[in-house]
Amino acid sequence: MTTIIAPRVHDLGGFEVRRAVPTLQARSVGPFVFVDHMGPAVFERGRGIDVRPHPHIGLATVTFLWSGTITHRDTLGSDQDITPGDVNWMTAGRGIAHSERTPLTLREHEHPVHGMQTWVGLPKPDEETTPSFHHHPAATLPRIARGGASLRLIAGRAYGEESPVRAFSEILNVAIDLEPDAETTIDADHVERALYILEGEAQLDGADIPQRHLIVLDPGSRAVLRAKTPLKAMLFGGEPLDGHRHMWWNFVSSSQERIEQARQDWLEGRFGKIAGDDEFIPLPER
Repeated sequence: MTTIIAPRVHDLGGFEVRRAVPTLQARSVGPFVFVDHMGPAVFERGRGIDVRPHPHIGLATVTFLWSGTITHRDTLGSDQDITPGDVNWMTAGRGIAHSERTPLTLREHEHPVHGMQTWVGLPKPDEETTPSFHHHPAATLPRIARGGASLRLIAGRAYGEESPVRAFSEILNVAIDLEPDAETTIDADHVERALYILEGEAQLDGADIPQRHLIVLDPGSRAVLRAKTPLKAMLFGGEPLDGHRHMWWNFVSSSQERIEQARQDWLEGRFGKIAGDDEFIPLPER
């Protein structure tokens, strides 16, 4: 039996974010410990996304958009716009801070945004790796098009292709767009798998599944996803993490003590500065 999970919805002033992982039913899926669905939304003139500088340890953030543009800046000096179909992969490792904002030029008129951001927990040997940031333009990612199905391989191996995005563990991450009546098969090659339906009416093995929900697939089972209307979905999973992870705020670690150290490091300004962005998100109360 598949498990269907309704995400928690956060309204950020007219801009909705749905958190599908972690939940009580799915603390993680493969190495994915955090899954957020952003939008869809249309910002009025003068408005946009403003995620002030904040820190991370022990994970990689993965950003993928269907519409809109977001500027990523970090303490390594990265300054990169992500546009639809691109992938931003930021490895936090021992510690990085970044911000995510709508470019000023887009704020001059109405503009849409729709996408997903996920966190991938790093294996224990890589939790303290050197921080890095890699931008992968849409044209560099494998794309599989067949019979009304368009599949873009964000990370890992699937459908006979391999993404150039460097991951630290066996991973599955595919953006799926289906035209009405189109189908795609979900193989059983990965230990853990889940589908998140961003938009549209879909069926899995002939049974209706709701949009804006997470569907955790049974291990070892092959499935067929069919679109009844134009459909956007994300398939993700892979090998489970090598042990329990503590999560607090933006920190992920196999060690609770390491999270305490990260808290203190942020309080005392040891994550570094982001050029041109002097704001920051204060450490929250416990």
